[in-house]
Amino acid sequence: MQPRPLARQHRYITWLSLSLMSFLALMVLIVYESRWVYPEIQAYFSQTGSLTGQQLSTRARVYLQDAQSELLSDQPEQEALEAATMDIDLAYGLADMHIYRREYACAEPSLTELDRLAALLAARDIDRIAAAMALFAPIQCLTHIEMDQLDRRGAAINDFSESTRQHSLVLTYSSLLIFVMGLLFWWLHERQLRRTDRATQETFEWMQRAMRDPLTGIGNRSALHQDVLAKQHQSLGLILVDIDFFKQYNDAYGHPQGDTLLRQLAALIGKTLNDKAQLYRLGGDEFAALLHCPDIDTLKSYCHQLIEGLREADFMHPAHPDKKGVTLSVGGSCFVADEATFPYAYEAADKALYRVKTMGRDGWQVTEDA
Repeated sequence: MQPRPLARQHRYITWLSLSLMSFLALMVLIVYESRWVYPEIQAYFSQTGSLTGQQLSTRARVYLQDAQSELLSDQPEQEALEAATMDIDLAYGLADMHIYRREYACAEPSLTELDRLAALLAARDIDRIAAAMALFAPIQCLTHIEMDQLDRRGAAINDFSESTRQHSLVLTYSSLLIFVMGLLFWWLHERQLRRTDRATQETFEWMQRAMRDPLTGIGNRSALHQDVLAKQHQSLGLILVDIDFFKQYNDAYGHPQGDTLLRQLAALIGKTLNDKAQLYRLGGDEFAALLHCPDIDTLKSYCHQLIEGLREADFMHPAHPDKKGVTLSVGGSCFVADEATFPYAYEAADKALYRVKTMGRDGWQVTEDA
């Protein structure tokens, strides 16, 4: 290797110095920002930040108001008392929070009253008017909790907004300084930056081709297509799975519980299919399974096992319109793996799944002429 020219050595030393300075400035900025932002975000989104508290108290209040409506309605007494008892139990479950008992004096008496009222209704030892009147105190308590939580959230938002505004000034000036240093670095080493840009672009493209679903750990849509191409000329079965009324499940339990259900179903599908299938999450609440399938009867057996396995698992679904637990709609098709045949197999399985949905969901169909 020829000796590096003196001018290039000088530029290299300059580049190294600027790189170290930029890195040091960035590290200082990141440490400073993390030490400021993390406690603010933690305080804002914690239990005391009132986001969860307000939602639970609101839902509990609505259930109690529904119970009053049931008690004062014209429907038969038996039906009214049963509906009201269910609403009171739901409200009790939402209001029975440690933070409520600790911070609100009315919470403990209200929960005691709801417990007593539920027992009286179960024993048919109280008339409907008296029961409806007895609900006013718990409703008033929950309204107080709801308003207090809303006030707390407003105060937290204002504090967070003010802190953000002040911190943004420091962040802007610091970013400007780093930007100027970056411009100087670019001026000295344009070719090095071009190579860095290409490497960054290649890294970004590689990340886009990542084959795993981050929530469930199973494959994604790209992985499904790639795995089909890797199994050229093999007889395969494609199963599409859609969770029935998943939006209503999220509305009832919240998105974190919905994510938990997705992970549980991914594990259940793999276990039910005896770990013979490769699993994929295609997005939202839709899954796919790819497995060796010598004939259509084998595929039907897998679909049947899947539905029965879920019924045995008996996942609760409080908002299911048909009063069932979590149910699935399943569609399947057999095909010989090839880039040209896969789209038709996918369309056939999707049509089979759609037929299940039009027939009332909670079942499976297989397209035999795919």
